[in-house]
Amino acid sequence: MNDSSRPLLQACDVSKSVSGPEGRLDILCKINLQIQSGESFAIVGASGSGKTTLLGLLAGLDTPDSGSIRLQDHALEQLDEEARADLRRNLVGFVFQSFHLLPALTAEENVMLPLELEGSPDARQRARVALQAVGLDARRKHYPAQLSGGEQQRVAIARAFVHRPQVLFADEPTGNLDQRTGHHICDLLFALNHDHQTTLVLVTHDTALAARCDRGIELEEGHLLTSGNDPSA
Repeated sequence: MNDSSRPLLQACDVSKSVSGPEGRLDILCKINLQIQSGESFAIVGASGSGKTTLLGLLAGLDTPDSGSIRLQDHALEQLDEEARADLRRNLVGFVFQSFHLLPALTAEENVMLPLELEGSPDARQRARVALQAVGLDARRKHYPAQLSGGEQQRVAIARAFVHRPQVLFADEPTGNLDQRTGHHICDLLFALNHDHQTTLVLVTHDTALAARCDRGIELEEGHLLTSGNDPSA
């Protein structure tokens, strides 16, 4: 297999459990999937199905109890936390339901933050370009409390895209937004996915939103209902 046909992200027999008052609780059971570079991929399921846990494992925020996860040929379970953090800094962007903006920083400063942490000399200029891409250049000096929910999520998207990640993980990105604003945010995510060929991994309970993705899987109580192995599916 040549490099162009190798999956960017792959999970093989991934399982995860936690210990609870009544013993072990299985969160994920032998999950298999492949995600190609540049595609959009949905992880669908009801609350408690394990989809956010799976996203965390795919992003290297946690490690599985068993099985293997490979991101750009790196076996995540074989890396320590520092190495996984370095990999996330270089390859990954995140958009969450709750925005996670720092209230004491302006929109521009929030977008600059990951660039400043890596010592980028042109952080401010790159942040402004990223805010222009999401239509917020005029609001770059505003603080999160001065922005609407949709504007805050657009700042979060600009922050996620500012270092041009190879893969963007979005966890219920429209969950705190009204329907109209949510549609606009989704349009923006898919446009950035298309324009920059950034792989989009989208966690959602919204089947209509999932249908906009190239492919996807559905989880129920930690088990796959549909397969994510075949890129042509």
